Amino acid sequence: MNIRKFVVFDVETPNSRNHRMSAIGVSVVENGQIVKEWGTLVNPECHFDDFNIALTGITPEMAAAAPTFPEIWERLRSDFDGGVLVAHNAPFDMSVLCKCLRDYRIYWKKEAVYACTCRMGRYCYPNLENHRLNTLCSRCGIELQHHRAESDSSAAARLLLDYLGKGLDVAPFLRRYDLTIGKTFPY
Repeated sequence: MNIRKFVVFDVETPNSRNHRMSAIGVSVVENGQIVKEWGTLVNPECHFDDFNIALTGITPEMAAAAPTFPEIWERLRSDFDGGVLVAHNAPFDMSVLCKCLRDYRIYWKKEAVYACTCRMGRYCYPNLENHRLNTLCSRCGIELQHHRAESDSSAAARLLLDYLGKGLDVAPFLRRYDLTIGKTFPY
């Protein structure tokens, strides 16, 4: 399968409900190269848990001046359109995206095709002790500032390129995420 565009993204969340973003990172891969990378804090317009603050380093004060999800949506949409979405532990990131779209009453489309760099990593590197983002990045010599959305999306994009460079066929790893009900289905 010849996929021309992958949109690798990572979200950080402000609390255990995982229904809003406090940060997002995006790396666009076209024709085997990273062509765009960006990230931003996001004002989630909700409370922060101490655990999430400690994990991500994002405080309510930092996020208060950031744009809200609806304010960044058009930029996200322009990158997301026409690409296969990719994330590390993708069902989590897809569910947060779905909940943000739902909560803000933004209709994008019924479903999105996605793939997970964690699942692909298990296939490419089956003998690692685990397939966490930091473990795979260490194995592949990829720089990572873990739980920083822009760094995580960039690292996951580089993992994807590593897998593709090894001849990985992404087709068996593709899934469909129904954005109306928040559920994954086979591709």
